Amino acid sequence: MKEADKKSGRKMLNDYYLTKKISLSENAIKVLERRYLKRDEAGNLLEKPREMFARVARNIVSAEKRYGKTEKEILKIEKDFYDIMADLDFLPNSPTLMNAGKELQQLAACFVLPIGDSMSDIFETLKNTALIQKSGGGVGYSFSRIRPRNDVVLSTKGVSSGPISFMTVFNAATDTIKQGGTRRGANMGILRVDHPDILDFITAKENNEKLTNFNISVGVTEAFMRAVENDEKYEIVNPRTKEVFDRYNAREVFSKIVEHAWKNGDPGIIFLDRLNKDNPTPHIGQIESTNPCGEQPLLPYEACNLGSINLAHMVKEEDGIRQIDYRKLGRIVHTSVRFLDDVIDMSKYPIEKIREMVNGNRKIGLGVMGWADLLVIMGIPYDSEEALELGGKIMSFIQDESKEASKKLAEEKGEFPNFNGSIFDSPEGYKIRNATTTTIAPTGTLSIIADCSSGVEPLFAVSFVKNVMDNDKLLEVNKYFKSIAKEEGFYSKELMERIAEKGLIKDIEEIPSEYKRIFITAHEVSPKWHVRTQAAFQKFVDNAVSKTVNFANSATVQDVEDVYMLSYRLGCKGITIFRDGSRDAQVLEVKGKNKDAENVKSDAPETPVKKAENIKQSAESSAEKIMADKKEEDNTRTKEAIEATGPMPKIKPRPRPDITQGMTKKYTIGGCGKLYVTVNTDEHGICEVFTNTGEEGCAALTEVVGRLLSISIRSGMDLEEIKSQVEGIRCITCIADPNTNVLSCPDAIGKAIEFSLNGYNKFDFDITGGPRSIMICPEVDCGGIMEPEGGCYVCRNCGYSKCS
Repeated sequence: MKEADKKSGRKMLNDYYLTKKISLSENAIKVLERRYLKRDEAGNLLEKPREMFARVARNIVSAEKRYGKTEKEILKIEKDFYDIMADLDFLPNSPTLMNAGKELQQLAACFVLPIGDSMSDIFETLKNTALIQKSGGGVGYSFSRIRPRNDVVLSTKGVSSGPISFMTVFNAATDTIKQGGTRRGANMGILRVDHPDILDFITAKENNEKLTNFNISVGVTEAFMRAVENDEKYEIVNPRTKEVFDRYNAREVFSKIVEHAWKNGDPGIIFLDRLNKDNPTPHIGQIESTNPCGEQPLLPYEACNLGSINLAHMVKEEDGIRQIDYRKLGRIVHTSVRFLDDVIDMSKYPIEKIREMVNGNRKIGLGVMGWADLLVIMGIPYDSEEALELGGKIMSFIQDESKEASKKLAEEKGEFPNFNGSIFDSPEGYKIRNATTTTIAPTGTLSIIADCSSGVEPLFAVSFVKNVMDNDKLLEVNKYFKSIAKEEGFYSKELMERIAEKGLIKDIEEIPSEYKRIFITAHEVSPKWHVRTQAAFQKFVDNAVSKTVNFANSATVQDVEDVYMLSYRLGCKGITIFRDGSRDAQVLEVKGKNKDAENVKSDAPETPVKKAENIKQSAESSAEKIMADKKEEDNTRTKEAIEATGPMPKIKPRPRPDITQGMTKKYTIGGCGKLYVTVNTDEHGICEVFTNTGEEGCAALTEVVGRLLSISIRSGMDLEEIKSQVEGIRCITCIADPNTNVLSCPDAIGKAIEFSLNGYNKFDFDITGGPRSIMICPEVDCGGIMEPEGGCYVCRNCGYSKCS
């Protein structure tokens, strides 16, 4: 192509980018501006969403130059890449949108690193972890090669500390590593069920303050599961010596796994033998771990390169009948496979070994989002045989078409380098470009951008209220439900508010029964249907399926065990459960809205221990004076009040209810250490406040404050008045600590009450009709609801996410 023609073609394409209609929701624009769009060093936005899509398409298509494509062909492919993203038919994983065409150019979402049994191996992996997480990636590990606790260390004649001790080191490192605010560190920790430390591993997250950056899963084997079914013992093997260490009762170990999963969701389970049964390159190595959300089994040093098709856009209507548009779906699959294959060539990996492994196997993971939306559009209930049949049919089609697309790429560009010896290298095999082609990932922020439901999850809510700036309430209603309600004539703001309060629509008379069945939410879908949905998709997926099995708070340990066994019998590769209200970790660290309080810092430099003690004594002295002055002032006011009106009537607080629901919030209080403030509610609202302190704090004083506040609240005192009395109280010890986010223990209590009043502790309802907790996003001025997804949480309002 002549230079003039090249310029003409580029100009036409650039003009197309500027004029193409792009329809993005308000939330999508907010998330893109907050986390994805290019900024300068001062934080000013440098691009618009359409320019982001153009940046990504232009960068990714440049890989085609390596394979002899003409300029005309490259421009055509670039336009195709742009269209599938700008039309929200397909989106690649977040790092690709964030980093393609930027200096970082790290496009992979997650990685797996090996951990050996020597100190040098372990800390080499820790160093590599830092490099990966600094670039925005999550990491999965198997700690199964590390010798057990109290095993011999030949070099020092001492004893080993075991794998869990090293997990705490990796956890602390993740806390320290900064990732520029766009993606937060997440880890997956796996230990084989036959490791001698397996019982300690199962209970490792019993305390929710530990391993906060880890999802953990037990790697179970087929032999173990057969032993569970037959109530037999199984062998425990020392990984250092390869000798049998002991024999444990499989059913007892399995029960322990289930019990702790019931308590707080951890551990999950990964079926290791199934991962390796589908390992396409067994000659390269065995699969030991997955990425942090569990959907991508990977060999050591592999990375995952994922993308998702929006199924809500794959529907056509002919003669008034809606059906799947398989022609369009096939076209999107072929373009997406080429896109993801090009991403591999364009990504800069933080470690050379990763580049070698990724280029050697060229694994991609094409998945779906918008499944629940598609079912709504088609009028099919999520928990129905019809839905399972349709899901299997669609995923089977995507699997077949992705393989065809990869075969064509192999003809153009060659098969993946590690092809010889792979499962495809056989008389009945075929040349293929990518060792795997399909994965179903969690699509938290991607589904916000695409304005569709997440992954293959059900709808999380039909209508809900979120808090925005200045404590305003904003009503959010599912767009499909809102459209139908208006068309059918039963829409009203009052009805939407009632739905938001109740959480369910099944008992609301104004809503026709056919829509009650279709607009079913995650907590109404029974656990077995969650598992059956996962299994229906897993049947046609190379890698694994990210899926959260939701349980009501009232679910029993046996209910969880039944689901774990069902996932095993239906062929799933792993299972993640979430029992509502089971994790203290539902309460995330939040920056208070009092910006002045957050930014209080001492002008003095950091002080040594003796000076700190002097500050503490000064604080105590100041506090005594303040209390004395306040006491005198209160006595004067009381005396004046009695003289004017007579004695005040005595008020008895209402009794404390037998059952309350609430949240516990952790604060760091300068020289006092950690303070845990619990705010509980009943049907009348907030009914009590109590506190626990770390070892450094004054437990007696804060307990008394909590008791007095609780009595005041149940006596009918105005909460705003109570809050105003405790918020803003300053303690010199806290002010001297520039890292604190509150001014004192009372100030923390006031902030916790405010946090609860602002919406954290709203009641919602599960399938049993009982209350269930809602987690409010901790981002300042957001107020969205955090949804559990694949062992993580994501806010569909601003895109904030947190694993574990």
